[in-house]
Amino acid sequence: MRIDLHAHSNASDGTDSPAELVANAVAAGLDVVALTDHDTVAGYGEAAAAVAGTGLVLVPGAELSCQVDGISLHLLAYLFDPAEPAFAAERELVRTDRFRRGRAIVERCRELGAPIDWEQVQRIAGDGSVGRPHIASALVEAGVVASVSDAFTPEWLANGGRADVRKHETDPAAAVRLVRAAGGVPVFAHPAADKRGRTVPDAVIAELAAAGLGGLEVDHVDHDDRARARLRGLAAELGLFTTGSSDYHGSRKTVRLGEHTTDPAAYEELLAQATGAAPVTG
Repeated sequence: MRIDLHAHSNASDGTDSPAELVANAVAAGLDVVALTDHDTVAGYGEAAAAVAGTGLVLVPGAELSCQVDGISLHLLAYLFDPAEPAFAAERELVRTDRFRRGRAIVERCRELGAPIDWEQVQRIAGDGSVGRPHIASALVEAGVVASVSDAFTPEWLANGGRADVRKHETDPAAAVRLVRAAGGVPVFAHPAADKRGRTVPDAVIAELAAAGLGGLEVDHVDHDDRARARLRGLAAELGLFTTGSSDYHGSRKTVRLGEHTTDPAAYEELLAQATGAAPVTG
């Protein structure tokens, strides 16, 4: 089985529609794909409808923005009940603050001389929740940077960069408990991705494991071989399963669907822990 447990649609900051994401997962030869848009489940319905008759298994999920000790991190939540009120309210709070933050970042970019505006960013985002990748695309359109990746530097949009603005981010231990209370399974996304900024120490991961964390995303484009080996050892010590995934964003990033995959045994462990929702089988 080829299993990719981290992919985004244009319901957040990917470029594929949910239906296009499903079609591209089938074309990539995947057996299982997870839709994990940032802080939203808006793409679920379209993706589930598109799966019908394909043979693909769709795992519903979301990627949550968290923060501890001034360090931003992301938590993948799988197979939770999207209607569970406490977790739904937290996701809505994060989405609402994304809008405020996006406008503030655009204004900072303008103050720094970038010829972009909010209307341009909204056009790029379409129906999706505005995020930094949309602003990065606007900077590319304006000729300020050569690529989306080039926008995520201290010069512009990196965490703590000149144009960065803090947003509401959930305490990760609280997020783990919210996901579990909604019947879902939490997995720490790209925990050693130090290219993106500071990462949390192993002691924090141990605290999250004690709070109910299910797994660590190990095989990821932002982890080198040394980081992967360290994370596998830590996961074994803490009793966590490990996943692999592309973190696909369509044409906004160069990584392809299925570039990294999850072992079927880890996938079965994820399914065994979930009580809030079930995968959709085409």
